[in-house]
Amino acid sequence: MAKRCVLEQPMSFSWVRQPELGWGGCLGLAVERERHGRDSGELRRLLNSLECKQDEYAKSMILHSITRCVYLLEAEASACTTDDIVLLGYMLDDKDNSVKTQALNTLKAFSGIRKFRLKIQEHSIKVLELISTIWDTELHIAGLRLLNNLPLPDYVHPQLRRVMPALMEILQSDYILAQVPEDHGQGPALLTSPSTALRERSRGSCLPCSGSDSPAFSCFTLSFIQVQAVRLLSYLAQKNDLLYDILNCQVHSNFLNLFQPTQPGSLLYEVLVFAERLSEGRNAPHYRAVKWHYNEQSLHESLFGEESRLADRLLALVIHPEEDVQIQACKVIVSLQYPQDLRSRPSSCQPSRSYFKNTE
Repeated sequence: MAKRCVLEQPMSFSWVRQPELGWGGCLGLAVERERHGRDSGELRRLLNSLECKQDEYAKSMILHSITRCVYLLEAEASACTTDDIVLLGYMLDDKDNSVKTQALNTLKAFSGIRKFRLKIQEHSIKVLELISTIWDTELHIAGLRLLNNLPLPDYVHPQLRRVMPALMEILQSDYILAQVPEDHGQGPALLTSPSTALRERSRGSCLPCSGSDSPAFSCFTLSFIQVQAVRLLSYLAQKNDLLYDILNCQVHSNFLNLFQPTQPGSLLYEVLVFAERLSEGRNAPHYRAVKWHYNEQSLHESLFGEESRLADRLLALVIHPEEDVQIQACKVIVSLQYPQDLRSRPSSCQPSRSYFKNTE
């Protein structure tokens, strides 16, 4: 790691703000140099500057610029070391939520490089702690996107059990997100700069929609963060030792509103995938071999209990205008009617009780 700078006064990095002005200046030159096979050293300079004494705004701007560089300067990003990941991990302990959020975005960018994934995994417990103890929409988005881009190791499972109620609460949250980026994969267009966020927070108003001509950003109510939360829960539902914890997690009485046809198609699809995985998991032979007990307000009772109205929701989604939602709704229906181990042997096994026997 480069030698740490110790300064009496925070340094002024006006050049770091160049990305705000149409990506001119230093980063534009760095991209041009890499295009011609030359190392600009821009990413290394940014990482070194992060070690110097900075105020919160400067740290946020530097982290934001580092994230952009990782996406745009592939060769320089790959030349970084695990010490750089450790430095970024320190930023997760900063007192300012904006710095934490930008650090999460930067780790997400580096997680696309294979050699850093194991080192970034070491911060999984800290990331889970942040999203379960700090109710900040931008931090939730950054943290969930990072977790969804990593395979979570088994040693994280105890922490996952502790934060399961928080994840379920995020899935059912009803706060409004303004100008949330759609997750089209990795790329610089996914990130909102900290200076923009600070300006809009000070105004106390929503960011304006950029219209249909700019698909990278659009106004959502709650669907984007819910999609991220349910993707993580769907992944965890495939873990045998976590399935009961998810099914027994307490949910709101209106949980099935997530299956309303009026929900965004992207959210409906992910919620249906989640329901299918839960249904298949509870019908697996090793799970059915144990007699489980669930709370009255549990997710299991909401989806699969005697009083559940899930069947009505699914039948309405079979005629949804989006084909992938239709197909996924049918998959859930099939998983509810026939346990997975019986589907290949219909002639020799009696089908399980149908949830749809009274429905036309």
